[in-house]
Amino acid sequence: MTVEFRTGHDEVVLDVTDECRDFVAGRGDGLLQVFVPHATAGIAILETGAGSDDDLLAALGDLLPADDRWRHRHGSRGHGRSHVMPAIVPPHATVPVLDGRLALGTWQSICLVDLNVDNSVREVRFSFLRSA
Repeated sequence: MTVEFRTGHDEVVLDVTDECRDFVAGRGDGLLQVFVPHATAGIAILETGAGSDDDLLAALGDLLPADDRWRHRHGSRGHGRSHVMPAIVPPHATVPVLDGRLALGTWQSICLVDLNVDNSVREVRFSFLRSA
């Protein structure tokens, strides 16, 4: 299943846990694979709402400044860093599913991470591998 998300024109950590939860409901035991088919976005599992999502964006800003150092140049200033980000925040995550429920820790959320302010629409693909 593919779901489209509007990330807007700001850097964002967007919680997609509810969509993941809905997708695995009733499927039994297995693995959820979450994948974003974009060269400038990633999937992270982290706590949201308590500042960690903002901390992640700040850390990525420190590691990958939006300046003119990047060889990949088109779009907004520093766009090349968005193409490097998936090496740090990969475009995928795998989450165990037990009895049709995500086996996440208490404070864990599944998030789309998007630094690309030039592309406001993202697709996230969900697939499920049932346990034998």
